[in-house]
Amino acid sequence: MSAPSPIFVAGTGRSGTSQLADILGEHPQIHRIPIETRFIVDPGGLRDLADALTIRYDPYLGNDALRRLSDILTVRLVGRRDRDRGHTVPVAIGERHYWDAVGRLWSELVESTFGESVPGAGFRHATWPAGPFEPQSYRRAVPRYFGDRRELIEILRRAVDTMFGGAAADAGKPIWCEKTPFNLLCMDFLWELVPEATIVHIKRHPVAVVASHVDQPWAPPTVDGALAWLKPVYDRWLGWKGTADLTNRRYVEVRAEDLAADWPEQRRALFELLGVDDFATRSTFRSHSLENRNDQFDPGTREFVRRALDGVIPAMGYA
Repeated sequence: MSAPSPIFVAGTGRSGTSQLADILGEHPQIHRIPIETRFIVDPGGLRDLADALTIRYDPYLGNDALRRLSDILTVRLVGRRDRDRGHTVPVAIGERHYWDAVGRLWSELVESTFGESVPGAGFRHATWPAGPFEPQSYRRAVPRYFGDRRELIEILRRAVDTMFGGAAADAGKPIWCEKTPFNLLCMDFLWELVPEATIVHIKRHPVAVVASHVDQPWAPPTVDGALAWLKPVYDRWLGWKGTADLTNRRYVEVRAEDLAADWPEQRRALFELLGVDDFATRSTFRSHSLENRNDQFDPGTREFVRRALDGVIPAMGYA
């Protein structure tokens, strides 16, 4: 049995990521961060920042990357409550851990700040004075440039450890588990950030994934729209996997259908791969949650989806 390590759960969305992460969080050694934190892999998050302050650096790009990260960490995640769980990311992690990490980031990432003068509406027209409420300056940051990317990654890793590690410690557990479906497309960066992490990729039959997307308020409501949303995700994932060297990586790939068909044995094997003892979790992987999509499409629509995903379905391990 390998030593336990932090866990990222990944998938296409509607493939069982939430159900699997919830079950992992029932293990006495694993704390599931009870919300999609999103600040690592989302646009404007840590992944984008890492490139903006290293290989893509210029002062304007770096300023924009810092501003976008600040918006995520201090506005978006603070003001938006999770639709299913009813709390914000700082509350889910723990306010103290969250703000300790966020507060320290700026001193480590920003070289200096200054106010850029903003001309009033009457600029160049002496008889048109600026209005009384027009901003007089625009706050800018001079971002640090990290010639050694490893130094920046260490700073970002420390922030993640403060948040996720602190939340796990509060729960009395040594391992944290974070679930965001599109971790799927960011594995290289996740392993750069947390080299010892285990990434668990849960798959589901692509036709069922399309059917489930059509019913979600955040996804296209038509079959054509869902295919346009999902097929590039599958293509990118399969293209990456075809060239990736996973030999020395902690990578676990499971099918939702297999978990549901033989849960106790599949659970035992999964926990062994994660480096923890088997544990009879309160929840199980439910087959009816997977089968409820089998009859959603009429035969013609189902065949249309299968043809559209002709190369994807076998490549994902389905007949």
